[in-house]
Amino acid sequence: MAIEFIKTGIDLNVADEADSKVRETVEQILDDVRVNGDIAVRKLSDKFDRWTPESFRLSDKEIHDLINTLSQQAIDDIQFAQAQVRGFAQIQKDSLRDVEVETLPGVTLGHRNIPVNSVGCYVPGGRYPMVASAHMSIVTAKVAGVSRIIACTPPNEGGPHAATIAAMHMAGADEIYCLGGVQSVAAMAIGTETIDPVAMLVGPGNAYVAEAKRQLYGQVGIDLFAGPTEILVVADETSDVEVVVVDLLGQAEHGPNSPAALITTSRDLAEAVPQEVKRQLEVLPTAEIAGEAWDVYGQIILCDTREEMLKEADRLAYEHVEILTSEPRWFLENMTNYGALFLGPETNVSYGDKVIGTNHTLPTKGAANYTGGLWVGKFMKTCTFQEITEEASVLVGDYCSRLCEIERFWGHKEQADLRLRRYGGRNIGIGSR
Repeated sequence: MAIEFIKTGIDLNVADEADSKVRETVEQILDDVRVNGDIAVRKLSDKFDRWTPESFRLSDKEIHDLINTLSQQAIDDIQFAQAQVRGFAQIQKDSLRDVEVETLPGVTLGHRNIPVNSVGCYVPGGRYPMVASAHMSIVTAKVAGVSRIIACTPPNEGGPHAATIAAMHMAGADEIYCLGGVQSVAAMAIGTETIDPVAMLVGPGNAYVAEAKRQLYGQVGIDLFAGPTEILVVADETSDVEVVVVDLLGQAEHGPNSPAALITTSRDLAEAVPQEVKRQLEVLPTAEIAGEAWDVYGQIILCDTREEMLKEADRLAYEHVEILTSEPRWFLENMTNYGALFLGPETNVSYGDKVIGTNHTLPTKGAANYTGGLWVGKFMKTCTFQEITEEASVLVGDYCSRLCEIERFWGHKEQADLRLRRYGGRNIGIGSR
């Protein structure tokens, strides 16, 4: 049978057309911060967050006073989550190695993995205080060896969110600011009188934050061009409809524009999902948001074979992909386009988002076609070097001189010819052909 679309969502090409208002607003904010620095940041924070403290940077006393408002259980839970993220990031870092090898007699080539010097981490806090985002960005940068890590998060309910600040501090941030939105991203990337600029920006955010990162890319590095979170469940007749819908709605609650999709070979499951969605939305506290996301962006795709499911899953290239089939590892071995895989009903996206150790900053909007998510390697620059002997310089230089002549790069050719004269005794004049 042909692939059947039981439920279709809005055309993402239409939904994701560039929002000129967002683009123009962000351009104006970035220009304002470039010209007016701290004055602009303070004005913008007052305008968007009604937040103008004496200093946006939290002092050690303010940080510890906030941490002291938390229960020991909350602190222990944050420490547990960060230990998992830190442990897996260290394993990933250990998989990277510097290399140095003699490729020809006398020719030594290599590379070094060098951490970037400074990183700005944005930790969202609008609709939900995203405590876990502090683990994912700050802890990972720390493991990579970044020497200066600053972190910004917006005020939540009138002031700093204690658990988020605790997570930032415990993760190892060197500077912590209660400052949100585009103004915080601009301050970190561009710099102000009181905030030194960073080399790289990481962390998720709303459409304005994402657009700011897009416009600042090149001036600074970024992790990803992040869009609304995405969830895909790949399921067969062995799956349970309650689990499938819980996991779909559990990600749809991120926002009203969060895509959620089911690909299945089971018609019974495909036809049972809409009623189960309706049932669960009647009791889900975030039903208003999750329900709108499902209504507008939800998809149910019915396939005949697992090969068809694989093809459709790779076509969607979603951020989070749960595999609820009889043989989950078949998809691990064969699927190529995804941010993160969650194999079997025992795990779920929430584990990845909050605690298990893999990073939750992942590619969206098709970016999984060409990149993975944030990991320790994103904070590393792999830089090459070369060193050769005089004899090797003559060998390589001979080839280089002729290849430069083919391209008519005479200055490049002279670089090679100079070495041939110096080390090989060749009588080659400048500009000779």
